[in-house]
Amino acid sequence: MSDDSPVLNKWNELKALVEALELDVAKNAKGVAAAGVRVRKGLRALAAAARDLGKVTLETDKASKESKD
Repeated sequence: MSDDSPVLNKWNELKALVEALELDVAKNAKGVAAAGVRVRKGLRALAAAARDLGKVTLETDKASKESKD
């Protein structure tokens, strides 16, 4: 699999979103309510990115299967 794979690109995007949330999660655990708002917003973005990754993997699998037939 090449480094410019759409699946790997989406996966790296997903990992970056998780890493970006870490600081706000830690702040929210210490009681900072504003950080909780940012975490929830980030989690919505994370869920959307995860759905996109699922779609990309499905498209890749379908294309791979069609090329074998």
